[in-house]
Amino acid sequence: MKNKDKIILDLCGGTGSWSKPYKDAGYNVRLITLPEFSVSPQCWGIKDDNFYFFSQLAFATEMIIPIRKVYGILAAPPCTMFSRARTTAKTPRDFQGALEVVRACLEIIWLARSAGSLKFWALENPMGLLRQFIGNPAYSFKGWEFGDNHVKFTDLWGYFNNPVKKRGTRAPGFNRKNWASPKKPKEFSHLKLDRAGIRAITPKNFAKAFYKANK
Repeated sequence: MKNKDKIILDLCGGTGSWSKPYKDAGYNVRLITLPEFSVSPQCWGIKDDNFYFFSQLAFATEMIIPIRKVYGILAAPPCTMFSRARTTAKTPRDFQGALEVVRACLEIIWLARSAGSLKFWALENPMGLLRQFIGNPAYSFKGWEFGDNHVKFTDLWGYFNNPVKKRGTRAPGFNRKNWASPKKPKEFSHLKLDRAGIRAITPKNFAKAFYKANK
């Protein structure tokens, strides 16, 4: 199968940074993310062996994806409600709302796998309370372990080959200082990203390592 025939679903993908190595390699990447598309149950459906994702924008149309051609799925549901740091937030946690998105991602994964074509899948979230709902992750990492300027402890659940971490250690204090006031990568300069949005971007070297392990 040629890369162009392999569909990669990037669920809640934001900037699409996790799936970018696949896109660069010629895979058929479908980015399902707000404001145009959503994984919320009322925003997608199935008909004639196709996923239908309905546009949330008035001028756009739905995205139709053949279920049997989905090769891999990357999912990054919002982490806000699962963050341990939310104890200082002004609004209460909404576990039910947050879990609805997680459940939708998993349902899409299950449907694609049931069709018999899904080769790998991964669901990402920063280390936090999501562990208490879906169990311990299959893999955990920090961006600096791949050479990225990134210290966030991140969990991955799923069925995939583990990306290979680089040997060596980070320079003490260097990554933490830059992580506190992160700079927007040049390739995303056209996007209006706040500090949280910049910190949510999947580290470039990790994304490349994950791709190399799961082609």
